[in-house]
Amino acid sequence: MSTPVYQDASRSVAERVSDLMQRMTLEEKVAQLGSFWVHQIIDGIALDVEKAAPLMAKGIGHVTRVGGASNVTPVQSAELNNAIQKWLIDNTRLQIPAIIHEECCSGYMANGATVFPQTIGVSATWDTQLTEAMGDVIRRQLRSVGGHHALAPVLDVTRDARWGRVEETYGEDPYLNSVMGGAYIKGIQGDDWQTGIVATGKHFVGYGTTEGGMNWSPAHIPERELREVYLHPFEAAVRAIGLGSIMNGYHELDGVPCAANKKLLTDILRGEWGFEGTVVSDYFAVNMLEGHHYITSSKAESAKVALNAGIDVELPNTDCYGDVLRDAVESGYISIDLVDQAVERVLTQKFVQGIFDQPYVDASVVEFDTPADRDIAYKLAQKSIVLLRNEGGLLPLSKSLSSLAVIGPNADVVRNIFGDYTYPAHIETLIESHTQAALGLPAPEGVTIRTLDDFIPAVSILQGIKDAVSSETTITYAKGCDVISDSRDGFAAAVEAAKNAEVAIMVMGDKAGLTDECTSGEARDRAELDLPGVQPELVRAIYETGTPVVLVLMTGRPVTLDWIAEDIPAIIEAWFPAEEGAAAVADVLFGNINPSGKLPITFPRAVGQVPIFYGHKPSGGRSMWKIDYVETSVKPLYPFGYGLSYTTFEYGNLRILAEAAKAGSTVTIQADVTNTGSVAGDEIVQLYTHTTRANVTRPLKELKGFQRVSLEAGQTRTVTFEVSVNQFAYYDIDMRYIVTPGTVEVMVGPSSADLPLTGEFAIGGEETVITDKVFFSESSVQ
Repeated sequence: MSTPVYQDASRSVAERVSDLMQRMTLEEKVAQLGSFWVHQIIDGIALDVEKAAPLMAKGIGHVTRVGGASNVTPVQSAELNNAIQKWLIDNTRLQIPAIIHEECCSGYMANGATVFPQTIGVSATWDTQLTEAMGDVIRRQLRSVGGHHALAPVLDVTRDARWGRVEETYGEDPYLNSVMGGAYIKGIQGDDWQTGIVATGKHFVGYGTTEGGMNWSPAHIPERELREVYLHPFEAAVRAIGLGSIMNGYHELDGVPCAANKKLLTDILRGEWGFEGTVVSDYFAVNMLEGHHYITSSKAESAKVALNAGIDVELPNTDCYGDVLRDAVESGYISIDLVDQAVERVLTQKFVQGIFDQPYVDASVVEFDTPADRDIAYKLAQKSIVLLRNEGGLLPLSKSLSSLAVIGPNADVVRNIFGDYTYPAHIETLIESHTQAALGLPAPEGVTIRTLDDFIPAVSILQGIKDAVSSETTITYAKGCDVISDSRDGFAAAVEAAKNAEVAIMVMGDKAGLTDECTSGEARDRAELDLPGVQPELVRAIYETGTPVVLVLMTGRPVTLDWIAEDIPAIIEAWFPAEEGAAAVADVLFGNINPSGKLPITFPRAVGQVPIFYGHKPSGGRSMWKIDYVETSVKPLYPFGYGLSYTTFEYGNLRILAEAAKAGSTVTIQADVTNTGSVAGDEIVQLYTHTTRANVTRPLKELKGFQRVSLEAGQTRTVTFEVSVNQFAYYDIDMRYIVTPGTVEVMVGPSSADLPLTGEFAIGGEETVITDKVFFSESSVQ
């Protein structure tokens, strides 16, 4: 008997898909659009055939979180994935293997996998090479255990710090989101789909700017802003990088839930941008059309609406796309063409990734969290830390201080170093979700909360400080208070510790996750942005002892510090620095490294300023005509792009080479940067522009390029930006994407609020409609 075309690796993907589609029954097709949780088919760590057989009898599209929703070790994960694939090949008619998908926001979310700083911290590095290297580690680890599809990166531009998922994003700027998210995608997808992981851009689109900063709430975004700000990172990922998958947002835009929005998921994504990958639903989003948005009256109608909009696969388990979908097709309610279209996309992905030809992995060679992997996590943690304040040069501290007090709820706890979509946080979530019957999650049988030592080696900030100082330094620890509670029982001990120390290091902030005791993470939105609980009172009590205070923030979003920002002499933002975070924080505190992170999101002075961002229009950013609020300045507490150093930098010699600049040409912008201090340091040189003479209002500043520069004391280097004139295109009054003649103002400096170099150039030629979009500038250092 000859080999079927679909099983012949020498045939093209299109031929194999076509052949397989002709052989499939309706039930087999529908099965490819569904999914199930791993804990629905296992007994402990092994495949339970009795549970699996009814769920996989006709095949399956995706299996949800084999590593992330179980307690399996890396080797056990590989063995379990192999067992799933073997069952499908041995027991289904067409032998179609499954796609294994996992969460990968700050690393592959699984027992033993490397945990990198949370995304907002990665963005604060402004380091594309390290970000791509992080993606590459995730790719290698996930592929080694048989995974294929990552539900990351989060490309949501977010300008509302109340939203709990700020920590998962790259911040407020569409350009920075595009560049940093693009670097992640390059790393995780790799150069060859046979060894690459499909990245998922989410949440399409506008999820980070919802009503009241609340999760799943409507977003109110005009079309021009939607395209120029919120769609921009997704478009760059699709058109310039080749993103493999998209996930819808939970929310609605102008009355249309994103899961039902054909204009977004089909007309723009596929029709305008040429996207050829798969669209997967955010978890439970298809059924939410009936149960949350109330725009459908049955699961069958929800399936019809979602398929018609362009959602190919229902995650995390089969609900509306199962027997209900089959019956709806058989009755004529749903067209088989909609099903075929989605199945072809799913099968194409499986063939392109080589899953048919090599469904198994070698479990004997699985190796996670190697020294090289941890080194990337370490460097990212070091570069993510932002020095917000350093009055009197209090930092760096001497390693030979006679005494230190280490105080705060995040000082001696390892769990709070990690962000919300990390393994220890999410196992807690699965268990709480079941006990509270939240979201209708199935019981995570066999899944238990393990100690962090079982998960991955890491130490607390307190231990990192102990490891950094001399043996003669006496360290006294006092918790002081919890992350979020009203108890002040620990204040007295903390005050006493501070009184007897040369310096008090206070490690304060959030606990990230999705459970009720968390203060940052999905569905953990806040109405206030100060430090949670009684933490501000504890800071006041320690400050009033007269002992110099260094405040270490571990938060998932901007905080409003009130008097703290003016009175506490030294403040650093460490975000959620993950497994190597303790050493990285100590490195900054004691001068082993020079802090170089820059804020990827504006810090407001008060929650009433939200949304606050640097790229406002000419009439924005102030209250006319009085300028300030009654209670406070309109200026941010810390602006976008801001971050101090232990050295100083001077900018000079701006050169703009823009002769005959017009649509399609390139402008060269150069600036010299000198380290005028006494120690080596990294500076992030930022290029902003303002387009004038547009027929619609334009932001006063738009980030168009940046470059991280390493400088020895006294050294000068030249940074060169090559910017396409097409990057100055905008959607005009008729929603045409055009470049118009006029003046472009150029600004270069260390932050959006500190731009000492200014100049301008003219765009000539005719008004030009742009079809060849350019998303990124090129930069170099000499």
